[in-house]
Amino acid sequence: MRHGRLGIGALLGIGVMAAGSLAMAPTANAVTPETATISFDCGSFGSGTATLTATQDGTAATISVSTSAITAPIPISANSVKSTLTLTKNGSDTATFTGNANPAIPAGGAVSTGLLDGTVAAGDSLEAKSLVVVVFGITATCNATSPQNPGPFVF
Repeated sequence: MRHGRLGIGALLGIGVMAAGSLAMAPTANAVTPETATISFDCGSFGSGTATLTATQDGTAATISVSTSAITAPIPISANSVKSTLTLTKNGSDTATFTGNANPAIPAGGAVSTGLLDGTVAAGDSLEAKSLVVVVFGITATCNATSPQNPGPFVF
């Protein structure tokens, strides 16, 4: 009676299949840090800190911004804030992330951009420089007044 022993050929076959599965597994993309803070001056609209949250999927990346620098004077419906975040890329170039996927914002609430979409390459280092928010045809331009903390996003 056989006791279920596997021969060398069977073991090698299993090893090759396992290695093939590992080779076909998708690689994880990571951005560090995932969250950063920065201070913005938005002129007559106010000033304050902002929290930026970044994610990455291959060359596609998103950054969301929530800032106390701009508050909503009246309720703002979802998907009605057009935002453009400009970042310094690798110390000399610029990158822009745009979108209008904001959540509903109550009167007096801090403005949130929702997800802003952009493109990155492996090794890109991005640090926020300015944020332009357009609500009801009114444009607020916010300029960074501090470095991003704990540092630039590295993709």
